[in-house]
Amino acid sequence: MQLTEFIPDQIWLLDYPVNYAGCRFNARMSIVRLATGALMLHSPCDLDDASANAIARLGPVSSIVAPGSFHHMYVAKAQARFPAARTYLCPGVERKVPGLRFDWILGDRPPTEWGGTMDQVLIRGCRFMWEVAMLHKPSKTLLLVDAIENFTDRTADVGWQVKAWFKLFGMWNKPRPAPEYRLGWSDKVAARSSLEKILAWDFDSIVLSHGDNITENAKEQARRAWTPPLR
Repeated sequence: MQLTEFIPDQIWLLDYPVNYAGCRFNARMSIVRLATGALMLHSPCDLDDASANAIARLGPVSSIVAPGSFHHMYVAKAQARFPAARTYLCPGVERKVPGLRFDWILGDRPPTEWGGTMDQVLIRGCRFMWEVAMLHKPSKTLLLVDAIENFTDRTADVGWQVKAWFKLFGMWNKPRPAPEYRLGWSDKVAARSSLEKILAWDFDSIVLSHGDNITENAKEQARRAWTPPLR
């Protein structure tokens, strides 16, 4: 695993392999520099020594964030690597993993410790999953985990099962919410309110946990991806 710089001295990315329900694909952790100079680990992965040391060289880690219902697996290991950091959870993770230590449950208001660097919205309205979308305001970068996935012919290390499922759902080569969202929009009024708040933000790129990041026409691609609940 190797860090790549996405926004100079502000955001770094680390891709790592996932095998979920027999399906092989990659996920992505983001490392974000806050206004204080400290770092946020967004959707942490299972860090090896080299990656943990590379992050430590960038600065102190002050925040560990589990931003979605399925993005908590390596939080405890990140805590062990960076014991001074505070931990922030998407709602529901505290019930899903009752023994996990945390400091804050995330909602629509970012913690003051993030110094105005980040904005956030809790995406409501899905019966299968929750997610906290985040905006890194200095770089106009939207951070999502499952609200949009973007597997394409260019995406590396995708197993045939994922390709088959995503073609079945009409998601291959098309940025779309995870299947759990597409099957689970149970309160479209709440979903529409959350997504419209995100679309009102000023962003021009989207870092995704799964698939290719979106760096062109980002807001329009997000709007198209979320067409069903926005109707």
